[in-house]
Amino acid sequence: MGKDEPKFTEVGTDIEAIREQARRSGLSYNEAIEWIAKTTGGRGTNVYSDTNVEAVKKQIEQSEQAKRH
Repeated sequence: MGKDEPKFTEVGTDIEAIREQARRSGLSYNEAIEWIAKTTGGRGTNVYSDTNVEAVKKQIEQSEQAKRH
C-alpha cells in the first residue's frame, strides 16, 4: 500500500486484509476458465487450448485409414 492509500474503507473494512484474502482464495475467473478448457475440452474455450488442431486431424485421418486396411 502506498502512503496516500487509506488502510480502511469508509465503513471500516481493512483493505489489506481483503486483498490478502483474495490472493489466497484460489483461481481467478480467467484462470478457472483456462483450467476448465484444458481439462474438460469445454465448448467455446478453444482460445485457451494448447491442442494442435492439425495434428489431431492427421491422427484421425491415419486412424481411419488403418481401419480400412
